Amino acid sequence: MRPPGRGGVPPASPALLLLLPPVLVQLLGAPRGVGAGTGAGAPSELRVRVRLPDGQVTEESLQADSDADSISLELRKPDGTLISFTADFKKDVKIFRALILGELEKGQSQFQALCFVTRLHHNEIIPSEAMAKLRQKNPRAVRQAEEVRGLEQMHMDVTLNFSQGGLLSPHLRNVCAEAADAIYTRQEDVRFWLEQGVDSFMFEALPKASEQMLLPRCGQVGDRGKPCVCRYGLSLAWYPCMLKYCHGRDRPTPYKCGIRSCQKSYSFDFYVPQRQLCLWDEDP
Repeated sequence: MRPPGRGGVPPASPALLLLLPPVLVQLLGAPRGVGAGTGAGAPSELRVRVRLPDGQVTEESLQADSDADSISLELRKPDGTLISFTADFKKDVKIFRALILGELEKGQSQFQALCFVTRLHHNEIIPSEAMAKLRQKNPRAVRQAEEVRGLEQMHMDVTLNFSQGGLLSPHLRNVCAEAADAIYTRQEDVRFWLEQGVDSFMFEALPKASEQMLLPRCGQVGDRGKPCVCRYGLSLAWYPCMLKYCHGRDRPTPYKCGIRSCQKSYSFDFYVPQRQLCLWDEDP
């Protein structure tokens, strides 16, 4: 933990600290984590132990690239599912990916990949240059989010062409390579990107919402060859969502001195042509 500041400056968050000017860094000790000591703008990585909503603990990797102005987060759930999140600030794009392990005894493939692409609002997560400066004093500590944000439910009614997806975000080809045939987005986000000059040919509309309303949830369909509406939920257990500012008597303006952490869950509904592509959705 950082020693109490002079002149009435409050201490920064005990969980994670922003890398401060050199005179103060000496008080905090050498920065830790991949990327420490690298040049300005070089990608950096921070590994944090976090507590999941069900109480279990896992390790989370947070990477920041201030040159590309992007952030990525990755964690593995207890059942082996790998969840990743990418924020592309340059293109106003965020990408969620899930690599879901299959149950071979049920005839499923080794794993199934899904990608969900939506508009990024810049106040959802701290800037990439701030993320790149985060360090922790106690790597073995288990972090728990200070704020639990509400569940966001999304109806994904558009698919995105993988071969053209790099025009929307250069990160998409790398992140969604395993999910080339299962990249989903929303009409409302597509309209925003079109206004930013993105070409429309990379998007393809799924059956309209009114048509999908006539379809059952996949959990209610017994025939694996029938179309249905699939639901997939994921949670970002811990991420830096806001910067904290401190005040000092010897500083005329507030300065960055820490972060606030959040937890947020998402639920995605999307059309699948056959129940076989949504075997995890067992709930009615």
